Amino acid sequence: MIRLSGRLICTTHAQARAVMMALPAHIRLTRAEPGCLSFDVVPTGDPLIWQVDEAFADRAAFDAHQARAAATDWATQTAGITRDYVITEASDA
Repeated sequence: MIRLSGRLICTTHAQARAVMMALPAHIRLTRAEPGCLSFDVVPTGDPLIWQVDEAFADRAAFDAHQARAAATDWATQTAGITRDYVITEASDA
């Protein structure tokens, strides 16, 4: 299993608006991906920061998600927004 946890950090309210506009489709598309176990991007107490928590069944599913997301409106709209993530991988052993 692959887990990603961290923050999406906007520096302007314009960036925050871009996240809010693009996020619903990004969540819907990601949750429909094969191997997506969970995908949550939720606002924090700071209107410019979102908490991000993802889990994918394996490395292949995670890599497929990254490739798909890189070619979407989400990637275009949120380019330049800081991502502060930690990715962990649990083995089957």
